[in-house]
Amino acid sequence: MSLELEAAPVLEAALAKAGQMAELFLEESYGLSVVMDDNKVEKVIGGVDRGAGLRLIHDLRTAYAHTNDLSQAGLLPLAKNLAALAAGPRQAPVAARRLEPGLVYQVVKAPQDVATAHKVEMVRAANAAARGVDPRVRQVRVMYLERVQQVRVVNSLGVEAWDRRAHLVMAVHCVASDNGLMQVGYETAGGLGGLEVLEAVGPEEVARAAARRAVMMLTARPAPGGAMPVVLFSSAGGTMVHEAVGHGLEADLVLEGMSVYQDKIGKQVASPLVTVIDDGTIAGRRGSSGFDDEGTPSRRNVLIKDGVLLGYMNDRLSVLKMGGEPTGNGRRESYRQRPIPRMTNTIIAPGSDDPEAIIRDTPSGLLVKKMGGGQVNTVNGEFVFEVAEGYLIEKGQVGQPVRGATLTGSGPAVLMQIDRVASDLGFGLGTCGKEGQGSPVADAQPTLRIPNMVVGGLHQD
Repeated sequence: MSLELEAAPVLEAALAKAGQMAELFLEESYGLSVVMDDNKVEKVIGGVDRGAGLRLIHDLRTAYAHTNDLSQAGLLPLAKNLAALAAGPRQAPVAARRLEPGLVYQVVKAPQDVATAHKVEMVRAANAAARGVDPRVRQVRVMYLERVQQVRVVNSLGVEAWDRRAHLVMAVHCVASDNGLMQVGYETAGGLGGLEVLEAVGPEEVARAAARRAVMMLTARPAPGGAMPVVLFSSAGGTMVHEAVGHGLEADLVLEGMSVYQDKIGKQVASPLVTVIDDGTIAGRRGSSGFDDEGTPSRRNVLIKDGVLLGYMNDRLSVLKMGGEPTGNGRRESYRQRPIPRMTNTIIAPGSDDPEAIIRDTPSGLLVKKMGGGQVNTVNGEFVFEVAEGYLIEKGQVGQPVRGATLTGSGPAVLMQIDRVASDLGFGLGTCGKEGQGSPVADAQPTLRIPNMVVGGLHQD
């Protein structure tokens, strides 16, 4: 069964009594995961999933249902059940027209056309490469994940959108130990596209990077603690912009009073050197697609320009509540979930500084080359991030590696402090969790400096 069914009768049935919008989200996806741990291929799991999600927005509220039956006979009862819940005015459906995507890209080596055995060998090669870095690498875990998704979105506002997405990720986690000390290293690669996305980086090189980081941390000195200048190198990726800034600019959190950026449109919220962009149209990046999961073409949204807040990331429901237009940020994990405002590829735009000059002009402090995990309170913007790879800055030079460092502070305060922004740009990737849903995302930043930031360490110097 395909995604070609006639959607109009289903949407009309959902809007029979009341509603501002009805929407049908049809999906067929194929996934594969290969996991190797302790020199053994522990898991090779693949499968196909197909289903439909039906949403009715009425009186600024959402009713949602989903099913694996993609026939009108299966969908019409769902539509009638949703209609029975609706109250408020009714907006008549508009005939759908097919929209053009915000991003068109080519998949060179479609994942589903490549034998699973080849992917298993890629994982084995990565495992061997990591273990070959140093005999102190004791544990290696390699994960290969792929998902190929075809979606069709039709709504009562006249939108019809088709999108096909292929996402790949390879992640390597290494543990190194020596004289009772254990340290970890982690590295990922992937994006939107086929096997060529990973081949361009090289699975073995991804593994070696993780292993080298774990081994290097064995000889790192304990990080000092206290307030100091911090230089975030471009290779750190955009974890800070994603966590400390991005979530606070998602419109649902703003509407719920859960964002420190509420009521700040048009106000200075960051240094004049800082411009923040969310862009779902960057070819090859993990957060990109032709459309979001509401059928809005992906687009480039400038959220903060020269430090001034210009807008939020919207979905269709938040637009109904606060005005404006959809920004291409209505995203969902699958047909089982309703869409909510989510980031795509979130970036602090490059500036004009030389990244090496920023380090030279910083007499002492902490250089962060790789960020670890973290968390943020979107209400007040306070965050805590782990530093996966960090170095002391001593007399304007990169000094000894340090371990155990954390960065703490307030997202808005840190943005206001940034006094140097370089011309480079480094990307990170991941799967962002929110309301129990995971969405593929990427983030990026140039090398930048925060003159005074609280660093948590293993001892005080």
